[in-house]
Amino acid sequence: MTIGEGAAMLTLETLASAQARNATIYAEIVGFGFSADAGHITQPLADGAASAMRQAIADANATPDEVGYINAHGTGTQLNDTTEAAAIHQVFGPRAHQIPVSSTKSLHGHSIGASGAIEALATIIALKENLLPANTGVTVIDPAIHLDVILGSPRKTTPRLALSNSLAFGGLNAVLALRPF
Repeated sequence: MTIGEGAAMLTLETLASAQARNATIYAEIVGFGFSADAGHITQPLADGAASAMRQAIADANATPDEVGYINAHGTGTQLNDTTEAAAIHQVFGPRAHQIPVSSTKSLHGHSIGASGAIEALATIIALKENLLPANTGVTVIDPAIHLDVILGSPRKTTPRLALSNSLAFGGLNAVLALRPF
């Protein structure tokens, strides 16, 4: 895990308001999921992260089949990454290994409390540009993860729905479902 510094700010408004003022709309937050498993301060549980992802998808009136990209919490630690991968497998089943996944923390580091906003912004930009970020500095993927981790270069694609996962200490899990606009 590499600590990072940074911040991001998102302007949120209703779609009608943004359209009325002719704003540039980058993406829509169409769903949110949250769980608090409180199992252990530093040892995450897959069930809590899976619950937050399922809630975000349901809140978006979507199905798991619509998810075309996941910006993983991805701290780069064995415990966190394998647990998050297990949660993704719980939610998406046999399709889990077909969904492109990356963690932008490999680009900006783990900025603790600011990570969720930075990663949501990165996901929004990825949707707007139809270009999914790659994990930098990663050459070998733990086979236990069994996901389509984006390595090397960014991947050109047009996902209909993306998830931005934020899985914090103490089992606090928040997931945004985002659609390109």
